Amino acid sequence: MSHEALLFLSTAVTIGGIVVAITWLKLPPVLALLFGTLFLGLTTSVGVKGTPDAVADGFADVMGEIGILVSLGVMLGALLTAADTMQRLVETTLKAFGRRSIPYVFAATLSSLFTAIYSDVLLVLSAPLARRLAPKLGGRGRALMGGALTAGIEVGLVFVAPGVAAVAIAGILNVPLGQMFLLGLVVALPTALLTVLVFSVVLRWMKWDPASDEIETGAEAETETGAVEGGEVGDGDDAPAAVPAARAGDSAASPGPTSAAPKAVGTMTDARVEPSPARVQRPRPLPLALAVTPVLLVLVLIAGGALADGLSLDAAPVGFLTDPVVALLLGTTVAYVLARRVRSRDEIGDVIGKSLAQCGSILVLSGISGSLGAIIERSGMGRTLGDLFSSGILPPLLLVWIMAAVLHIALGSISVAGITAAGILAPIAGHLDTPLVLVALAAGSGALFVPHVSSNFFWMFQSLLGFSTRGTIKTHTVPMTLASLISLPIILAVSVFL
Repeated sequence: MSHEALLFLSTAVTIGGIVVAITWLKLPPVLALLFGTLFLGLTTSVGVKGTPDAVADGFADVMGEIGILVSLGVMLGALLTAADTMQRLVETTLKAFGRRSIPYVFAATLSSLFTAIYSDVLLVLSAPLARRLAPKLGGRGRALMGGALTAGIEVGLVFVAPGVAAVAIAGILNVPLGQMFLLGLVVALPTALLTVLVFSVVLRWMKWDPASDEIETGAEAETETGAVEGGEVGDGDDAPAAVPAARAGDSAASPGPTSAAPKAVGTMTDARVEPSPARVQRPRPLPLALAVTPVLLVLVLIAGGALADGLSLDAAPVGFLTDPVVALLLGTTVAYVLARRVRSRDEIGDVIGKSLAQCGSILVLSGISGSLGAIIERSGMGRTLGDLFSSGILPPLLLVWIMAAVLHIALGSISVAGITAAGILAPIAGHLDTPLVLVALAAGSGALFVPHVSSNFFWMFQSLLGFSTRGTIKTHTVPMTLASLISLPIILAVSVFL
């Protein structure tokens, strides 16, 4: 057997073993990826001596790229959550645009402005608002809002920095964060809006049946009654007071219907739960224009950095202020100062502690994916894969999309699939005849394909929105698959101009 054939065999066994370890043996993805990385090193020319060094070097390289960025991004999202910024901005925007635009405004806002908020947390925070707005859209209202919610959250997660998965994929592939933000936004917004449009048409064909697709609960009925009687969208003051202790399910946890999702429903949305004294004596909310300042500051600085690079502006002050780490630090600091006006120091400390715990799994997964990439590069597999991707059989971006899609179907996690695909592609990305930012976006697009019951996000979505399993497939699996298929041609179209 030739050397290249042995490399392909070792790599195939490694990836297959990782999939089996996660899906069948229920091994944590971190351990499965690490065992697979060590196996690939030991069965290739990297060998016993070189494998530990490659693992350490690859891990360190990725952590140097994304460690601070991911941590600051998640902290920023947690502080925005503590100030109820997301709920109030969405509700204010909905009042301005009217009832028929509700799903589109919902998807566009979640996919562009609030990607810093961790996806599980964003789901818990936005689900009660989606349920409250659903009766305004008729009999299929809850289904439409479910599709808009899942499209907005997951599209933003993989495409738009500082979304955790977007930052991780960009870091592994050495894509400047400013490019990832600007081009990610170019892909994310039309993807989210078109997904809602197409889903609204497909939903008619699927024949939504509330009797079998929805599950009524006491909290749900109460929420919907309030929405019908109240007429207008609320002002957001009944939103959750702090970041919920949701699992980082989509990124790493083993899935299952017995996860923390039912608990999240009871603690975050059940109207029968007695309010705490802190919520009863809640301070006056910040002016909305002031509350959104931190996220706007970060986005403007990061976008400004990308524009400065494009215009070849090398002024030192501009470079310093638009550096992603500095931009996120400034935004997080402003968010902290504002949050202190409506929350106690202890509450904010708890929020920050939970946010850092939640991003830990993403950081470790990203680092180990960097280790896997280092092993692939030092074994010579990088050159072999590069030849395969440049063979002309299929466009490189389509091959990237297929790899990420297959990994997502097998592993059941958007973040794990995107990050693993990026780790495999990192050694060869520079040899592909396409900009690295498009490779990162294609990996994110493929990672959206066919989410299903092996994802913890699937079960949280089902419980928080009040769907049956059949209804969840219609409102989560179908919209995300549409988003994956819609985003791919958009990325291919963007590639024509780069």
